[in-house]
Amino acid sequence: MAKHKGAEHHERAAEYHQLSAHHHREAAKHYESGNHEKAGHHAHIAHGHHLHAIYHAEEAGKHHATEHGGQSKTGKA
Repeated sequence: MAKHKGAEHHERAAEYHQLSAHHHREAAKHYESGNHEKAGHHAHIAHGHHLHAIYHAEEAGKHHATEHGGQSKTGKA
């Protein structure tokens, strides 16, 4: 993993987006074959990975704002 905190969050976000995409594809396969229970299972997992990706993207943005946006490092304006 990258050493820079912002880069680490971007890498993690990308990893979670890839995992989410994988499970969305699995869900599509199962829906196509009529196995809706398995499809729903994979869709739910995909959504969870998506939420993790959003978290890391937001953390990368917060890190950038703190380091480069003029905000104090204590979080106080």
